[in-house]
Amino acid sequence: MPHAIRIHATGGPEVMQFEEVAVGDPGPGQARVRHTAVGVNYIDTYHRGGLYPLPMPSGLGNEAAGVVEAVGSGVDWISVGDRVGSCTGPLGAYSTARVVPADRLVKLPDGVDDRTAAATMLKGLTVQYLLRQTVPLKGGETILFHAAAGGVGLIACQWARALGVTMIGTVGSDEKAALAREHGCTHTIVYTRENFVERVKELTGGKGVPVVYDGIGKDTFPASLDCLAPRGMFVSYGNASGPVAAFNLGLLAQKGSLYATRPTLVTYAADQASLNAMASELFAMIKSGKIKADINQTFALKDAAAAHRALQGRQTTGATLLLP
Repeated sequence: MPHAIRIHATGGPEVMQFEEVAVGDPGPGQARVRHTAVGVNYIDTYHRGGLYPLPMPSGLGNEAAGVVEAVGSGVDWISVGDRVGSCTGPLGAYSTARVVPADRLVKLPDGVDDRTAAATMLKGLTVQYLLRQTVPLKGGETILFHAAAGGVGLIACQWARALGVTMIGTVGSDEKAALAREHGCTHTIVYTRENFVERVKELTGGKGVPVVYDGIGKDTFPASLDCLAPRGMFVSYGNASGPVAAFNLGLLAQKGSLYATRPTLVTYAADQASLNAMASELFAMIKSGKIKADINQTFALKDAAAAHRALQGRQTTGATLLLP
């Protein structure tokens, strides 16, 4: 029987249960996929903990790679036996197999193995929309990117280097600083002992940066705004420390006619054409060697709770996979 991680109430990692589930045949526009690797992402903890409310009971997880076992009527862009990845479909990727909307699946090319896809799709497509669409970087810019040694951060380091962008990254330790620099981060700031606003101003000659990418949330706001040059963009794409509290828009005026946005991957990859275009650019970066997957932790699917404890305890770097 197929198995999946399910939750019947929100809470800590202990609410995650490894259960037998029924996986039927795909209906029109659907496909059944047998998973070979499942990605763990910080957003999964938001779903499990209740920050993003879900109807109960619920599955967890957005990101997985695997093999198509069956397709429903009307599906002609993938076939049984195709290797596919997904990261924008309905929750439930923490499973050995499931039925998903086929238009949320991306065919994996030769040169991108299943584990690499499961480790990079959600994080890599996030970096794609952040650096290539939300604020399109052309090269020569200096940016601030929080949590530079995390899963998204390490891909951002590599992509920024490939674009010719000077990246300033915040990290929590000297070890993480070294890891970020190895991946292309130009300057690192160890926030546990350095004031990141002061260091950004030092590194930019007092000018600040045109854009801050902030997946931390509460703990880095509003200090992130103080790192921006006039008319700069604050990009809040995550809430690792909790959500940014409500604030008066006048704060943006006071700090230099700033902009602020809260983008999501779901919006940028809402239609099949956009999803495929974004994935094609990511896969090209991987196949060229400009981006490498850092799979630094693996857990059995049944041990997903341990993976969440490690992630939230800041004990991980790069990508974490669950193996069915």
